[in-house]
Amino acid sequence: MKILALSGSNANNSFNEALLKFIVKHFADKYDFKLTTVKGLPMFKEGEDAPEAVQALSKEIEDADLVLIGSPEQQHSVTSALSSALEWLSCTSHPFKDKPVAIVSTSPMPQGGSRSQSRLKSLMTAPGFGAKIFNSDEFMMGTAPKQFDENGDLTDKSSIEFLGHFFDEVDDWYAQVTK
Repeated sequence: MKILALSGSNANNSFNEALLKFIVKHFADKYDFKLTTVKGLPMFKEGEDAPEAVQALSKEIEDADLVLIGSPEQQHSVTSALSSALEWLSCTSHPFKDKPVAIVSTSPMPQGGSRSQSRLKSLMTAPGFGAKIFNSDEFMMGTAPKQFDENGDLTDKSSIEFLGHFFDEVDDWYAQVTK
């Protein structure tokens, strides 16, 4: 399965990007990953054509079998960078239409980005998106600064085990929604 791992952060040293990098490395023998980010994309401007970088992201989404979004939380919602990228995509090319999407998040706070995930799931089912959203067990990891070692690897064995469980469920769900 070709998975586009999309970081929804424009922060330097993003914990959600670190989580996606760990996932890409940890599951490299099981999936064909491509890691990308919303970092550097221009802010959405209504009524304008999508810039080349947004068009390239749209093509990457279209080419993927599944999109895995690492969704940081800002002010109890998704980041402005992710929101802007999604606005471009929902108004111009609609690459998420019927696209399987799974979401993971981590945060310095104990909630692990839970409100970001809820908000993002709501957005992704709105008109202009129409994505197929994985809604079973959710992967939300709190206290992110304590979770990674100096190599970017997760240190908590239960989090790593739960990631395995999470992806087993994503695989089962993916088989059902792509019949």
